[in-house]
Amino acid sequence: MPGTVARIAVSAATYWLDKPYDYLVPPEMADRALPGMRVHVPFSRGNRRTEGVILALIEESRYDKQLKPILALLDEEPILTPEQLKLAYFMRERFFCTVYDAIRAMLPVGLWFDEEGRRRAKDSSIEMARLAIAPEEAEILRDAKRMRSPGQAAILEQLCAFECIPSHDLLLHTGTKRPTLKALQKAGAVELYQKEAYRRPQIHVGETEPLPTLSPEQERVFEGIEALTQTDRAGAALLFGVTGSGKTSVYIHLIAGALKRGRAVILLVPEIALTPQMIQTFSSHFGDEVAVLHSSLSVGERYDEWKRVKNGKARVVIGTRSAVFAPTPALGLIIIDEEQEETYKSENIPRYHARDVAKYRCTQAGCLLLLGSATPDIVSMHSAETGKYAFFELKNRYNAQDLPAVEIVDMKRELRRGNSGSISGVLQREIQKNIDRGEQSILFINRRGANRFISCGECGYVYKCPRCSVSLTYHSTNRRLLCHYCGYSQRPDESCPDCGGALRYIGVGTQAVETELQELFPGTRVLRMDADSVAPAGSHEKLLDEFRRENIPILVGTQMVTKGLNFENVTLVGVISADQSLYAGSYRAGERSFSLMTQVVGRSGRGQKPGRAVIQTFTPENEIIVQAAGQDYPAFYRSELELRRLQHTPPFSVLLSVTVSGMNEEHVYRACRMIRQRLDDLALPGPETEILGPAPLAVVKVNNRYRYRVMIHGGENTGLRAYVAGVVMEFCRDKRFSDLSIYADNDPND
Repeated sequence: MPGTVARIAVSAATYWLDKPYDYLVPPEMADRALPGMRVHVPFSRGNRRTEGVILALIEESRYDKQLKPILALLDEEPILTPEQLKLAYFMRERFFCTVYDAIRAMLPVGLWFDEEGRRRAKDSSIEMARLAIAPEEAEILRDAKRMRSPGQAAILEQLCAFECIPSHDLLLHTGTKRPTLKALQKAGAVELYQKEAYRRPQIHVGETEPLPTLSPEQERVFEGIEALTQTDRAGAALLFGVTGSGKTSVYIHLIAGALKRGRAVILLVPEIALTPQMIQTFSSHFGDEVAVLHSSLSVGERYDEWKRVKNGKARVVIGTRSAVFAPTPALGLIIIDEEQEETYKSENIPRYHARDVAKYRCTQAGCLLLLGSATPDIVSMHSAETGKYAFFELKNRYNAQDLPAVEIVDMKRELRRGNSGSISGVLQREIQKNIDRGEQSILFINRRGANRFISCGECGYVYKCPRCSVSLTYHSTNRRLLCHYCGYSQRPDESCPDCGGALRYIGVGTQAVETELQELFPGTRVLRMDADSVAPAGSHEKLLDEFRRENIPILVGTQMVTKGLNFENVTLVGVISADQSLYAGSYRAGERSFSLMTQVVGRSGRGQKPGRAVIQTFTPENEIIVQAAGQDYPAFYRSELELRRLQHTPPFSVLLSVTVSGMNEEHVYRACRMIRQRLDDLALPGPETEILGPAPLAVVKVNNRYRYRVMIHGGENTGLRAYVAGVVMEFCRDKRFSDLSIYADNDPND
């Protein structure tokens, strides 16, 4: 077939139709069309104008029929490198998404087009002024202008002193008006031109500080990891360090070493709340080399930070999950801090895990992936134990202080003593000691709002969401009941709407704890940090800065306060309800609970003052709570690993799921049951492959859609994903299920 043919990933192609489509490159585009560029193409029988990305150029198509031509090129140059296109293919196979879905995840929102075909973020520029004549001529002209046009003389004098200067600043400094500057431009003495400018998030950078001093233990760990980074071979390492052991200082030295070798580094953190502190720390050492990528940036800021990384002007990328896609040239190291956190897994298409993407990128770039945590993921620790990962350990706190002393409080005993509040007598006394000494306390409860639900004490009526299978949470700040899944809200009644009985407010959240603290300690400031308080404040950073700067005695919050925070004056941590997450319907429930408790306890005593913690629970004998109180990760790991072995869950199997959702519960269940039957009929490979379900999700209905799931356990290299993908595609094509959403996932969080 004459002419060049382009293989294109088309945005309109659904998962079960996804493949590279062949299009003819018109002669007028032949010299400009390149892989990695976006295009408009006609798609389907109606020739609907659709966006696509060129994946490759070939001489001949495997199809005999007449090919449709590309309609337009949307980029002047490729926005994706060959390595990124390979990554998109990898993501399609691993995360059950289309190639185009993967590409969309890689690129900033500002690079895409709105409904009217305009790019969401335009390139920013600033007008600059410089001399258009030799400096000697400019000085002669300046002297000649002093009497007749002092404004022009002042402009020339400034431009003789500076090679170039923003025209706005030039006019401001000289006190002249724009016509004066334009007159010099018209006379040929001054040149005005546009220079690319970057919209940057506000980062407080002073003088560059020297690298932090490492302790002998940190130095030993640094040297071991640094040796791995210099091999220029792909690999992975796990850095296991107790809370406060100074993993960040090791990261800083590793990054400095990579920069000296001309390599770039990506550092991932699990929460936006941690990003401000990380940025402050790393920018103090690396200045403008640091770029920030996370969802709280404006569209323009994120686009410009992405450009700085792509152009090599920023070689240290700090951000949350999506920063793993940063287009860094010469990647030399990826660090994932708090690598066990579930926030690294995306719950939207593509349902990728940042750790899996990082592994692939490090393999392609021939560099090291470093996973750091005080409570590593069980799978990661097992990989280190079996030799898949290199292993390094920091056993001691950097400040040489002991780990916090932890006391477990039995809340059943508190009830018998007549204390029905959420603050035990022990915790109340410890908080009062801190207030008297001018020290700070952090209290953690993993539920926002005031009360978990409102119930009638006589007939048992409970306010439930009409769209989801959950009870409504009461929020005292606006006195409304709110669904945390779909956003539905309503005001509670004065009495039970069924029988007129008295209503009871059951369970506590951050708002109720805040109110109780204000009653127990009148006149003492209490700061609340949760999803409801962060938005009005403007950012996590403002709340945390207020807590530090004003030495607020008490900070109460959700899991935002459990990790990465470093306040030297915090000497007490309280876990309000340690039982909340222990009995969730997930094989990871124990691991998540242990991690949360261990991490938040580690916020105490990070300065020179010793720390302590109080864990409140109704099950004080629970093994996980006892292990968390003792900061005993090795004991927890051994018991949890044995439980995983019995459950046949990761690391002893690959866990895949097929989820079906729709408006009709019976139809959803029937489709899910047929999927299970189809998987049974296929005789999936691997002697230990096991299929479970169908079963409802923990929250079966969300926003009027019912959700059921089939789980598949199997071996890593058995080709199981291909079988599951084939079944999903088969059922998505079936017109009987056109009203349902059917998708597969790799190791789902819920």
